[in-house]
Amino acid sequence: MSERGRSRSYSMTGFDFQRDLLPLSSSLSEPDTTSFGESGEKNITLLHGIGLIVGLQIGSGIFSSPGVVVANTQSVGASLVVWLVSGLLGWTGASSFAELGSSIPLNGGPQAYLAYAYGPLVSYLFAWTSISALQPGGNAVISLIFAEYLNRLAWHATQDEVAPDDIPQWANKLTAVAAVLSVTIICAATRNLGTRVSAVFTTVKIAALIFVIVLGMIQLIRGKASESFSQPLFEDSSHSPSAYSLALYSGLWAFSGWDQANYVGGEMKNPGRDIPRAIHSSMTVVMALFLLANVSYFVVLDKATVGMSNTVALDFGRVLFGPVGGVVFAVMVAISCFGALNGSTFTSARLICVAGQEGYLPAMFGRLNKSRQTPVNAILLQAIITIVFIVVGGSFQSLINFSVVASWSFFFLTVLGLVILRVKEPLLERPYKTWIVTPLVFCAVALFLLCMPIIAAPLEAMAVLGFVLAGIPVYYLTNPNRNQTGLPAFLGFFNTYIARIRGQPSAGTGWVAVATEGDEVEMRTSRYDQ
Repeated sequence: MSERGRSRSYSMTGFDFQRDLLPLSSSLSEPDTTSFGESGEKNITLLHGIGLIVGLQIGSGIFSSPGVVVANTQSVGASLVVWLVSGLLGWTGASSFAELGSSIPLNGGPQAYLAYAYGPLVSYLFAWTSISALQPGGNAVISLIFAEYLNRLAWHATQDEVAPDDIPQWANKLTAVAAVLSVTIICAATRNLGTRVSAVFTTVKIAALIFVIVLGMIQLIRGKASESFSQPLFEDSSHSPSAYSLALYSGLWAFSGWDQANYVGGEMKNPGRDIPRAIHSSMTVVMALFLLANVSYFVVLDKATVGMSNTVALDFGRVLFGPVGGVVFAVMVAISCFGALNGSTFTSARLICVAGQEGYLPAMFGRLNKSRQTPVNAILLQAIITIVFIVVGGSFQSLINFSVVASWSFFFLTVLGLVILRVKEPLLERPYKTWIVTPLVFCAVALFLLCMPIIAAPLEAMAVLGFVLAGIPVYYLTNPNRNQTGLPAFLGFFNTYIARIRGQPSAGTGWVAVATEGDEVEMRTSRYDQ
């Protein structure tokens, strides 16, 4: 309920979905809080929401994705169009999320909306995929970007010219694993370091992006643009739909973060008004910055150089200022990537900790270290999954494809849920209501992007499907709020062992779960054993 005290009925059917939610808002909360929900203080303003979205969107993607985009589109003009389309597509999704966030102002973002539109199973699968794939996969991408910038910097210290392929993959993966281990030690050893230095890391990455834009515009005004702008912009453009889908994956990954204000909707002072404003304002700023940054890259570098590089900011600095410029930009991007990895690892591990406390994972992952008061077990689990993604996840492009396909599968379902709720809940109060064509366009393009991996990235598509389907038996086995009498027969054999791992008596040992007030569970002896 907003500050104005407006009354609402979240569901005409009386479906209580909040008890099935895993509080994903933990990924964005302060590290010294352990409670979530509507009872907390509403202290997030409009400016805080804008800063949250802009800070998360301007990440490592804009310093690494331009090369992948132009390599697939094969022309400067088509590359800029892909960036524009990526921003507009993200904006249509953000506008749809704005309606959902203003009408259902709960923490948890897509998880809350999926539960409302489809029920608890789909909501749980989103939480499961976030913990087991989306978060560690994203961390793996960030760590690999950090590793490539750092290794390019080290290789340049010994050689004047270094092509991206000159650096062996094992070196990048080894450096990425070292970065994950370093961040793991920091997060496990200190409780508040991540929040104390996050402002510094955010300042560095925004400063690096602004430097790129300003320097590129100066070169353009001086008439010293590269041959990328001396030739027809759309010359040699690709005609392959699958190539454009892969380019869109990288662009969309760079724009990721537009949904983050919805994760803390329950903590905003006026969500009905501020969520739409925060989303639209931040998307305007980020789209302008990303398009200008890409123009600046092509002003200074030719498209062949950009297309071969995952460290385009380093090459940008080297062309303008020589080795010193390359070092400065590489250090700035590496610092921002390490900061992003630190923050993402910290919050992802905290999400795992909450899952352990809520019974979705073994209880050991929900415990805090007694001396350091940090979720050491959760941090270690997060690090192990991330390292597995780094080692066996393939190339940088493969990990991006995997992350985008996984996340956009649930974005598609979430936005489709908006259309379903328009029919299913016509009386639901909607302080902000987007045009119906907006979610329909988003769903149509998202469906195209999800169909293309069958041709362009089949392994990543199968991996995503495998992760999602694996969550179905886990849901029935571990969800503490479900009646285990409805458990499928083929899963019943494992129920006793799962209950023991969770530290609870199983239903087959003479105990039955009885719901009491406050959604707690009281264990009573079965009448058959008395």
